[in-house]
Amino acid sequence: MTDWIGDTFTSDAGWDHLESLVDLDHRMAGSDGEREGLELTRDALADAGARNARIEEFEIQGWERGDSAVRAGDETLAAGMNACIALPRSPSGEATGELVDLGYGVPEDFEADLDGTVVMASSDTPDSVDRFVHRREKYYRAVEAGAAGFVFANHVEGTLPPTGSVGTADAPVGEIPAVGVSKEVGARLARRNEGDELTVAVDCETPDATSGNVVAELGPDTDEHLVVSSHVDAHDVSQGAMDNGAGTATVVEVANALAAREDELDRRVRFVAFGAEEVGLVGSSRYAEGLDPDRVAAVVNVDSNVFGRTLKLDHHRFDALAAAAERVADRFDHPLSLGAELVPHSDHWPFVERGIPGYMASGETEGRGRGWGHTGADTLDKLEPRNLREQAILLTELVVELADASVTTERRDRDAIAAALEAEGKATGMRLTGDWPFGE
Repeated sequence: MTDWIGDTFTSDAGWDHLESLVDLDHRMAGSDGEREGLELTRDALADAGARNARIEEFEIQGWERGDSAVRAGDETLAAGMNACIALPRSPSGEATGELVDLGYGVPEDFEADLDGTVVMASSDTPDSVDRFVHRREKYYRAVEAGAAGFVFANHVEGTLPPTGSVGTADAPVGEIPAVGVSKEVGARLARRNEGDELTVAVDCETPDATSGNVVAELGPDTDEHLVVSSHVDAHDVSQGAMDNGAGTATVVEVANALAAREDELDRRVRFVAFGAEEVGLVGSSRYAEGLDPDRVAAVVNVDSNVFGRTLKLDHHRFDALAAAAERVADRFDHPLSLGAELVPHSDHWPFVERGIPGYMASGETEGRGRGWGHTGADTLDKLEPRNLREQAILLTELVVELADASVTTERRDRDAIAAALEAEGKATGMRLTGDWPFGE
């Protein structure tokens, strides 16, 4: 019964797949690289023994990067991949206005007179604020306040301008030009140019494009099933090793381990590797819209793991999911970090917002924010095969636990989920960014 553990701990399947993903040029949503990543993942799941491995295509609004810069008159203050990059889904164009440095850019910072300005806000959120303020919330607060341009300054050292989409599902292209700048550039702009008239310039293209979701299955052909998921796409400025090559590689490793335990599964397990997560959870949203929620027992979504050795499972206050994770931790006498707050960012969310029990599985790290994620430093050398294998073992056992017919996972009322978001202070920002799915 324990042979599968040794096999997984010595397996190269997941790590080899991770290497194949990071060696692509990039995996931006709708690009040839994303398509190749989807094909590699489809083939890896088929090689693991999953049946009917396929790619289900869908159309998206593409986005292709050109040059970007911050200028003062004719002087270029920041340009190039180590200083200033456009934020995906920024519109093409230029915006000029007085630079206003809002520091962290928490909600009350946007109550100032910002009409016609160029707003700069940090990628960090202070510990004194009880929730993490997402990049897109800061962007749309700037838009709502009448800002002409937006500068997103990294808080991580190393000349690493951050990326991240500013579009929404309903408005794939944002309203004002937006760039990410390195911590060093942000500090210099704040010191030397606050109050000066600056120009934010973005050059990009927005062609029609095609993305897709990889789907494959193991276990009995039951109506009720589990979804084990990740996302294949990554931003075009890095290898996307942690976010989310690691998650997709882990799902491949789990598929290999589950193939050896298929006779233990009472419920079907459906593997789904989503496309276009980084530009608004597009793949998972489309997939979730086509499901009968009553047929999904649970979702195990893996995103940005492996960098942190301890596996973190945010269970969104689904008691059955918390209990299942605790049983696995006890059975293996292995640490797991559990979180109860709602995490409305990543591919579990289109399921959870519908009341479907869902985990966000990630790697526990110190502090808030992404660290090297969404920068050019999200590279393979920062990850370890040991962590991937350990986490795959724990997730495999968790999936087998949830696939047991004796385990029940109750859905939650959508009104209760909306109320929890209100209580956690997340509803206002989600309404602002167009991510509130519950009506008025």
